[in-house]
Amino acid sequence: MSDLFLGAPAHHQEEPLPSRRAHQRGKARKAKERRSRRRRSLVVLLMALALVGGAAYVVVSVLGIDFSSTSSQKAVTDYPGPGQGSVDVVVATGDSGAAIGATLQKADVVATAGAFTKAFNANPAAASIQPGTYRLFMQMKASDAVSALLNPASRVSFKVTIQEGLSVKEILAKISTATGIPAADLDAAAADTAALGLPAEAGGQLEGWLFPLTYQVEPGATASSVLTPMVAKTVEVLTAKQVPQAKWEDTLIRASLVEEEGKSPEDRAKIAQAIQNRLDIDMRLQIDASLAYGLGRPGTSLTNDDKLVDNPFNLENRVGLPPYPIASPSEVSIDAVLNPTPGDWLFWTAVNLDTGETKFATTLAEHNVNVAELRAWQKANGK
Repeated sequence: MSDLFLGAPAHHQEEPLPSRRAHQRGKARKAKERRSRRRRSLVVLLMALALVGGAAYVVVSVLGIDFSSTSSQKAVTDYPGPGQGSVDVVVATGDSGAAIGATLQKADVVATAGAFTKAFNANPAAASIQPGTYRLFMQMKASDAVSALLNPASRVSFKVTIQEGLSVKEILAKISTATGIPAADLDAAAADTAALGLPAEAGGQLEGWLFPLTYQVEPGATASSVLTPMVAKTVEVLTAKQVPQAKWEDTLIRASLVEEEGKSPEDRAKIAQAIQNRLDIDMRLQIDASLAYGLGRPGTSLTNDDKLVDNPFNLENRVGLPPYPIASPSEVSIDAVLNPTPGDWLFWTAVNLDTGETKFATTLAEHNVNVAELRAWQKANGK
């Protein structure tokens, strides 16, 4: 009984609490498990990234994408030059500096259209860049590209020079030789005068309307594209000189005769007046060059029998002008017709075939003296 009051016996004492060391070991174990889980997650993440990166590498390799190059190209606004390789580019009629720049950027001649436009605006001569095809380096400095377009040596084209006094037949042959355009193509284009823009006043006859000048013929040009500007140039000249449209054909007919008969501008202006003087009195013009054209032969091969031929171009036995021009006259001859030198001459003849010196007369007797001088010169020179 006394034990009940004195306290519980020894074998009934409470269980002791877990030790601090055991508690710490539990915490360490949980921390280790957390670290292990983090490491496993990190490994999985790295493996996933590696897989994604590997797939991206394969795509880039297959497609040939160079991101570093692309980003560097975006940063380039102007190439340093001088350039490499070559490429042909076309400057169209009416192209502005910005339009040319866009064409050059597309062909990789310049880095940006903006750089070219800036260089174009900084060069006072740039406005004179002509339409045409140019062969340029690729990746040029913009200012160098402007200079190249101003250099005629950069043009990829043929130069065709049409001399004064040539007939359509002679002009077409010259164009074919210079450009390689087949003669048959040129003949077909010359026959389609409406497509060439030939004015109605010409009556469908192209003769005299192919203006004598040097023309640039671009690669791939067609027969029509070569002949059309020649007709347009004749219209431009007549319009600029304020010739009434109703007199365009008459002016070209007279100018073609003057072209064949005179050499110097002074002589041509006198011949134009002498022609008008003869027409005023219904006197035959007697111009051998017209007869030769009608016969399709050189004037030096004419005979007295040829002068009896019934031919609309035979001005030996017909009064008035030929039905249409006999050649393409120069601007000098057109000016002579529009501004003839006042005078009462009815006759003219060259007295020196080498220099073209020409003498004029108002009477047949005076003219015969001049003709005798010509014959003497011919005898002395074997001509």
